[in-house]
Amino acid sequence: MLFSKEALLGIVNVSANSMFKTMDEWIIQNFHLTGDHINYIKIPLLLISVILFSCLIWWIARKLCLLVVHKIVKKTKTKWDDYLIKRKVFLKICALLPIFIIKAAVPIIFSSLPTICHYMLGLMDVLIIGIFAIVIVAVLNTLAAALSEMPTLKEKPIFSYIQVINIFVYLIAGILILSVLLGKSPLYFLGAMGAMTAVLMLIFKDTILGFVASIQISAYDMIRVGDWIEMPDYNTDGDVISINLNTVKVKNWDKTISSVPTAGFLTSSFKNWRGMTDTGGRRIKRPIYLKMSSFKFCDEDMIEKFKGYHLLHDYIITKENEIKQFNQQLGADAKISANTRRLTNIGLYRIYAKNYLDANPRLNHSLTTIVRQLDPTPEGLPLQLWCFTADVRWAPYEDTMSDIFDHLLTIAPEFGLEVFESPTGKDMISALEQVKFSTNN
Repeated sequence: MLFSKEALLGIVNVSANSMFKTMDEWIIQNFHLTGDHINYIKIPLLLISVILFSCLIWWIARKLCLLVVHKIVKKTKTKWDDYLIKRKVFLKICALLPIFIIKAAVPIIFSSLPTICHYMLGLMDVLIIGIFAIVIVAVLNTLAAALSEMPTLKEKPIFSYIQVINIFVYLIAGILILSVLLGKSPLYFLGAMGAMTAVLMLIFKDTILGFVASIQISAYDMIRVGDWIEMPDYNTDGDVISINLNTVKVKNWDKTISSVPTAGFLTSSFKNWRGMTDTGGRRIKRPIYLKMSSFKFCDEDMIEKFKGYHLLHDYIITKENEIKQFNQQLGADAKISANTRRLTNIGLYRIYAKNYLDANPRLNHSLTTIVRQLDPTPEGLPLQLWCFTADVRWAPYEDTMSDIFDHLLTIAPEFGLEVFESPTGKDMISALEQVKFSTNN
């Protein structure tokens, strides 16, 4: 090496002593001060000069970072360095430069005041520890953002784990800062923290519960980012947009954002609609209420009419042959209509509805399709449609369901059926007028 460390330090000390001597002479000449009073002018001037110089160095480093580093990052194809820019990691590292410069200058500026020099060096150490902690947390958050974009980890609560590490980083930084300020070993504070375990557990109760919940949510794959969930206890119904250590953010369908405690997913019930999306079918489960007084057996004219319906033709031909064979076996008993089998309008309507669903190209026919009768109610007989749309999106699902019921409700009168609806005021007035007319006649 051309110069040893000791030689460089000697050159610096000689230069500093020469500068201080010149400065002392200037102060004596202009302010007429002598002895220790010179330090009242010299030290503030030196400190301000060093601070201004440090700020200049920081400004230059920041500009170079913006011009050089950002250009290099933009030319690369990788994304992790883009996250470093987004999190301003390089700018935060630049903040260390002025602190190191001031720390190097403090022993020289306060050489005649060792006590103040000691506290100033301690303050610089505190700032360095704090900035280092901020930089480490920024790097960890960058790592979390990069990992969350990977296909294999995209649906994992990466930010929850990184937040736990961040807590430990801040905790270690806090211990080191206390060690610097109080002049104690870091091990001393670690021992004191052992005695405060119960207090720390109380303070970080929500964080601990959230961390445990995040692990269980990830292990059992309960929710993922992008899942549609319903959680009545928290009045939440929408898509999961983020899973953090303490909260899960859900974007509701009314575009509001709900923050649900992560631990709440272990203590409260919720519905995850992911299975619907993965299956590729969204269920339609809705009844049509038919007036039972409109049910009747089909006569020959009705049967001939229904044979013209493409969705019923084959069924009626098959059923007629089956009924004919059954009735022939009755012999003389076939003269009593109650003993014979006959087609009904409600039965044909049910088969029509089933065949209509089977022929609908917008339904997922790999899943269950049923048209069934439920228990009779005061509103009539519920004829329930159970099927699944092929498109699980909300708007196409509603369109498909509306089209199906538009058709089946409208065609019901063709079968001689009446759809139930509660009487309105107009119906009441019409009924009263008919009664009045009958009474007068």
